Amino acid sequence: MSVRLINIGFGNMVAVNRIVSIVGPESAPIKRLIQEARESGKLIDATYGRRTRAVIVCDSDHVILCAVQPETVTHRMTQDPKEELAVDEEDA
Repeated sequence: MSVRLINIGFGNMVAVNRIVSIVGPESAPIKRLIQEARESGKLIDATYGRRTRAVIVCDSDHVILCAVQPETVTHRMTQDPKEELAVDEEDA
């Protein structure tokens, strides 16, 4: 079984098969979800002090804050892994 990881900014990676949802941080229910995760020790802040643009909810009840737009994270999830590899090789 292989685990596919996607970059959520600043070199941080998340396993695609563990993601339940990717949402914006603006609504009151999401703000409550973030606060509950913080209180229970299941909040992961991957923003490096920048503005939170996406909230990733995992199947383990962990909540991940990231500074990348939800659309960008979704695009990275749906991108063909072979295409990702080709892009990475060009950057090297």
